[in-house]
Amino acid sequence: MWRALSVVFQNYDMPIQPFFDMLEGQKQDETFTQPETQAELIDYCYYVAGSVGLMLLPILSKNWRKITAQAKKMGEAMQLTNILRDIGEDFDNNRIYLPQEVLTKFGVSKRMLQQKKVTDEFIAAWEFEAHIAEKSYQNGLTMLPLIDQEARKAVVAASFFYRELLPVIRKKNYAVLTTRQKVSRQRKLTLLPEIARIAAEA
Repeated sequence: MWRALSVVFQNYDMPIQPFFDMLEGQKQDETFTQPETQAELIDYCYYVAGSVGLMLLPILSKNWRKITAQAKKMGEAMQLTNILRDIGEDFDNNRIYLPQEVLTKFGVSKRMLQQKKVTDEFIAAWEFEAHIAEKSYQNGLTMLPLIDQEARKAVVAASFFYRELLPVIRKKNYAVLTTRQKVSRQRKLTLLPEIARIAAEA
């Protein structure tokens, strides 16, 4: 594994800091505590996922230094989407990733999560985070013109397939407390023409 990574560093202008940031994210996972604030959640999303975006970026773009902020946003959006998909599963593992300040703001208690009932309060808190994720996807895709042409379709596809989880969950009446939702293969196939168009127009 390390030999393979050394080849990457020899052939691409790779910064080392995102690798250490990802290790910090793994440490945070090992000693996890519920975030108190939205800012703490976004920091966590960077360390476990935004850092990965920065690790990949020099391979995806010769102009990567100009689009690090957008790459971070894309990684954070994907991690936030994971969190919104896995709320029930994470709760069963004694983990709540939604910040306490957000749960308090919308009137969601740990008892409500334990009862696994989708309430208006839960939906409001979920949508609050989903809107942040959707804005981050939009922000992230603004880097597309500076992504190398041969990599654009892959970048768009990854963002579209992840982002599509959000409308899927809405259509399933927010049933994330009891069921792990996913984007069907058929739905992914229907997204391919739009993915190709956006990649070609960037």
